Amino acid sequence: MFRVVAMLLVSGFALSACMSNEPQLGPDGKPLPQVYKIGARDAEVIPLRVVESVNTMRAARGTAPMVLNSQLSAAAAAHSQDMSRQNRSWHWGSDGSSPLDRAARAGFMGTVTGENISETYETELETLSAWMLLPDTRDVILNPASTQIGFGWYQEPSGKIWWTMLTGH
Repeated sequence: MFRVVAMLLVSGFALSACMSNEPQLGPDGKPLPQVYKIGARDAEVIPLRVVESVNTMRAARGTAPMVLNSQLSAAAAAHSQDMSRQNRSWHWGSDGSSPLDRAARAGFMGTVTGENISETYETELETLSAWMLLPDTRDVILNPASTQIGFGWYQEPSGKIWWTMLTGH
C-alpha cells in the first residue's frame, strides 16, 4: 500500500513539473481570456483603481479630477444587476428607467452627465481601456463638466461581469 501511495505522489509531482505556467493561446495567437473572479478584497479596491485611472487620464488632458460618489455608485451597481437580469447591455432599466431616473432614485441630487456600460469577462481596467478607445464612451470619462463618478458591477456565477459607470456634477 505504501508503494502505491508513493508511486501516485511521484507521478503527481512528475506531471505537475510538465505543466506550463504559460497562458494558452487562441487561434489568433493571443492568450485565451482567464476568468476574473471579483473577491471581497477586490470589491473594496476596484472603485478606487477606476477613479485613480480616470483621474490620471483626465489630468493628462488638463481636466479636473472627479470624486467617487456613493449615490452614483449605488445606481451603477443596481443597473449592472438589472442588465444581467435582462441579459442585455443597454442604458434602460427593466422598469423603463433612464440613468437620470436611477441616479435620482439612489439619492443623487446633481445632474447626470453620462453613463458607460459593458458586458464582459474583462477586468475593470481592461473595460476602462476599451471605453477609452471609443469616442462616445471616452467623452463620458473626459467630460470637463463632470466632477463626480459612480462605478458599479454585477458578476454572474459564470464570471461574466456587467459594468456601469455614471458621471455627474
